[in-house]
Amino acid sequence: METNIYTDRNLSKYLRWVFIIAWVMQVAVWMLYQNGGRAPGQLLMAVMMYAPLVAVLISGVKLKGMGWKPKLKGNIGLLLFSWFAPSILTLLGAALYFAIFTGHLDLTGESIMASLGDAGTAAMEQLKAQGITYSKYILLTSIGASIYAPFLNMFAAIGEEAGWRGYMYPVLKEKYGRKKGVIIGGIIWGIWHWPLIGFIGYEYGSEYFGFPITGMLMFLIFTVPLGIMCDWVYEKSGCIWLPAILHGSINAAATIPIAVCRADIGTYRLLGPVPNGLIAGLPIIIVSILLLHKNYSSENVQNDLQ
Repeated sequence: METNIYTDRNLSKYLRWVFIIAWVMQVAVWMLYQNGGRAPGQLLMAVMMYAPLVAVLISGVKLKGMGWKPKLKGNIGLLLFSWFAPSILTLLGAALYFAIFTGHLDLTGESIMASLGDAGTAAMEQLKAQGITYSKYILLTSIGASIYAPFLNMFAAIGEEAGWRGYMYPVLKEKYGRKKGVIIGGIIWGIWHWPLIGFIGYEYGSEYFGFPITGMLMFLIFTVPLGIMCDWVYEKSGCIWLPAILHGSINAAATIPIAVCRADIGTYRLLGPVPNGLIAGLPIIIVSILLLHKNYSSENVQNDLQ
């Protein structure tokens, strides 16, 4: 498979534009949230996922060679891993978290819905009108998050994956070596989200110790391992759509544990129950360490991207 040729100039230009575009959009998200525009703000965050792809184009890097043609032959195992592993690992992490903090589990939905105010009350009334219990709603949502949401989310995640795994990660691995490259890439990916964490309490809320610095640092402990998993899938498959599926799958799966957790857990949010918490993220961290040790030693080379 054809790969893009690395140059310092391209990388510098890419990093400059990927941060300028995204951080301007994140300021706009904050302004919308400040003025009651939560829904438009969330839509803008979804659009922001295409900032890395746009930055690649601005940098003059060719998209050809990233593996846009779907490749199922020889990749069925990787496809299944990308599709279902995030849900399984998220479930294991959430189970570990709730096993430790049993009082945080709320299968009634009363706590999370109460935190949403009138919108939460209306949602609960709608479920009752349809004869659906909150537990049944969570079950149906979980099935959807595992079965079809990874495919739907893939179309948003591809904007990030083309920039991160399609361009930046291969460049960083070439420049700094395979292990350092994926670790640096994960750090950059996490920092890219930092304004949202500070402005609107993205991922962790704002009621935790050391806000927002501890949340920003904790998010790096999530993006580095997840980046390793996405990059491994990309390297092995040679198809950019597979890490996009994995990315979309984790985004879908992560919505479930928070829906069955009390809303007032404060600092504990840095620990879970979703996989960007330290305890709930342990399954992903362990898998990424195993992948890093087995596939990213200095003598290993990219299988399908050469």
